[in-house]
Amino acid sequence: MTRVTLQYYAQLREQAGASSEQVSTSASTLRDLYAELQARHGFSLPVDALKVAVNTQFSDWNRLLAEGDTVVFIPPVAGG
Repeated sequence: MTRVTLQYYAQLREQAGASSEQVSTSASTLRDLYAELQARHGFSLPVDALKVAVNTQFSDWNRLLAEGDTVVFIPPVAGG
């Protein structure tokens, strides 16, 4: 199991009921982690609608997770 810190914004924060959490996961990639979290929190946004950053750097969804990573899922921004 890999322990990571997650940060959520906007719609994801509302659906998770928190702005951040620490989890232990068996997911190996960011894509797998998001699928796990979709099942846990009922996230409605598909992975292709999001950007993801790890340790303050935008990342590819196939990046492998490492112990202690901080992962931020970034939903689309609406505004006017």
